[in-house]
Amino acid sequence: MTKQDLVEVIAQKTGLSKAAAGESLNVTLDEIGKALSKGQEVVLTGFGKFLVSKRKARVGRNPQTGASLKIPATTVPRFKAGKALKDMVK
Repeated sequence: MTKQDLVEVIAQKTGLSKAAAGESLNVTLDEIGKALSKGQEVVLTGFGKFLVSKRKARVGRNPQTGASLKIPATTVPRFKAGKALKDMVK
């Protein structure tokens, strides 16, 4: 399912126009991104939790040459599925 498919489903089920459904989806995704960039968690009860995780710096290898290289520490977004979502997928 693509973002456009999701917009169409939202429009059909809510009676909104596709433009309004698309705008509401965009606002939702933007706000989730802003919260994560501030280091906050976003919890959607029954669906899951978006959170920020820190990866430590580590040493990696170039697969072509075998040379060692440093991979710097970084912050990455994570998603942890909720129980209701896990049960739905089973």
